[in-house]
Amino acid sequence: MSFYNNDDEHNQHENESGSSYSPLQERLMREEEENKKRINKKSGGSKGGYFLSGLAGVIVGALVMWLLLPSMVGQLPSNTSSKTNTTTITQTATEVTTDITSAVEKVSDAVVGITNIQEVTDFWNQRSQEQEAGSGSGVIYKVEDGKAFVITNYHVVEGAKQLEVTLADGTKEEATLVGSDIWTDLAVVSIDSKNVETVAQFGDSEALKQGETVIAIGNPLGLDFYGSVTTGVISGKDRAVPVDLNGDGTEDWETEVLQTDAAINPGNSGGALVNIAGDLVGINSMKIAESAIEGLGFSIPINTVIPIVDELERNGEVRRPTMGIGLLDLTDVPAFYQQQTLRLPEEVTTGVVVSEVVQGSPADKAGVQQYDVIVEMGGEKIENSIDLRQHLYNETDIGDTLSIKVYRQGKLVELQLTLTEGTNV
Repeated sequence: MSFYNNDDEHNQHENESGSSYSPLQERLMREEEENKKRINKKSGGSKGGYFLSGLAGVIVGALVMWLLLPSMVGQLPSNTSSKTNTTTITQTATEVTTDITSAVEKVSDAVVGITNIQEVTDFWNQRSQEQEAGSGSGVIYKVEDGKAFVITNYHVVEGAKQLEVTLADGTKEEATLVGSDIWTDLAVVSIDSKNVETVAQFGDSEALKQGETVIAIGNPLGLDFYGSVTTGVISGKDRAVPVDLNGDGTEDWETEVLQTDAAINPGNSGGALVNIAGDLVGINSMKIAESAIEGLGFSIPINTVIPIVDELERNGEVRRPTMGIGLLDLTDVPAFYQQQTLRLPEEVTTGVVVSEVVQGSPADKAGVQQYDVIVEMGGEKIENSIDLRQHLYNETDIGDTLSIKVYRQGKLVELQLTLTEGTNV
């Protein structure tokens, strides 16, 4: 749209050349011109005339705009209403099921918490009271005759005056110690089975493959983290980890374990290691805890656990053969005593020194003497105390006759002894 000044010359030019205005617009404009002429004649061209002329122009201009308004409105954007854009957030409730979640669902309710309650004496008033000494995990593996049986570690229940089992639903049950074995770090406790709904199924640890997915379930750092799940793989099979059982700083035993990188922390002890099918393949036992080491957790293979658990149920302990001797690794004996007291040949650098002989024991009856150095048992070389215990406990039975070779004052002597039952070597 173009806007023009209201002067006489321009209006006349438009009228002569053919106006584009409507008839009504032209009539109004002519009337305006006639009014101007009449006013000019009456006012003699005074300033008041200019004022009235301007006022009339304003009025006419308003009328023109009123006539043009409908066409202008038609050119405005059609959508003049304001809208508020709103965003709708939607959620999709999708239940995701994987092999791991299925395995956890199958066995998790069979994993329990075990609280070790011990009697302690108050130093100031010398009064005894019971308090929680620690907690760990366990796995329900059998229900029989109204009782549920739970596997755990020996070190979880060690020294307990009272044991308490916490089930998956939070129910707490008083537990009874059925039996325990320090050498395998295994124990069995029992509880009333009325609230037990899930029992773990034994798998086959021999069938495990290196790199196979496994899941650790337990209660790291106590019951506040009950039923925690970690995943990893079998990092190694048939690992032998030396352990100090009596806390004297000397390694007494080598535990055969499965190695896994599934996170195992204090409180996980006695918990379940399961395969992707949800079958129990190990009992979590320990980890190597050093600042420079990560992902070194260990579990007792279930094929090792089963015969121990069976014997603990029957006897409350594992009955093992005994020789009736005290042990000292030859490598712990200074070289001077090896030559002057034991009089060993220079080529003999490993073996087990007999530090004492129990009177009336199989060793005593067989003629074993103090300071004999055992170098062979049952045809197998013996290099240290761990070798001796492993052979005695794993390769022989009560009542067997065992052949041993010892160095006595520099001479090799072979002896035969008949093993009897006992708790010590």
